[in-house]
Amino acid sequence: MLSDDYLDYRAHAERAALWQARFVEKDKNPFFVILAEIENHLAGFACTFPNEHPTYGSFLDNLHVTPNHIGQGIGRQLLRETARRLLTDRVNGGLYLWVIEQNARARRFYAKAGAAEVERAQLTMADGSPIFELRCHWPTPVTLLD
Repeated sequence: MLSDDYLDYRAHAERAALWQARFVEKDKNPFFVILAEIENHLAGFACTFPNEHPTYGSFLDNLHVTPNHIGQGIGRQLLRETARRLLTDRVNGGLYLWVIEQNARARRFYAKAGAAEVERAQLTMADGSPIFELRCHWPTPVTLLD
């Protein structure tokens, strides 16, 4: 979905700069990250910005599982732990994320986890290409605990 040029030559530096900026600005724009580890190796992570949107609630900005761990329930567990953290911290409102429209596997995963696709928007990807994304929304994190 992203160009080979971007993935091969620019993605690493751009992502590193983004994460460095996030940690520098954490006091102004709080977030939390949940890690999934298997035998002391990273298997996935979720990054959430609580109370990011007045209508949709907290923003799940990243949910990634390493390719060799896809299909083992790690993504679902990361969703559950994200929901638990929001509820423990008494964060009100829902949870949402954006998914690339072409990413059928991710869309099926979020739908199975109870998310509703509530909005479609055209965005410009980091490599400059236009793409459509869908906002997936859970009105309350409680539904992710079932």
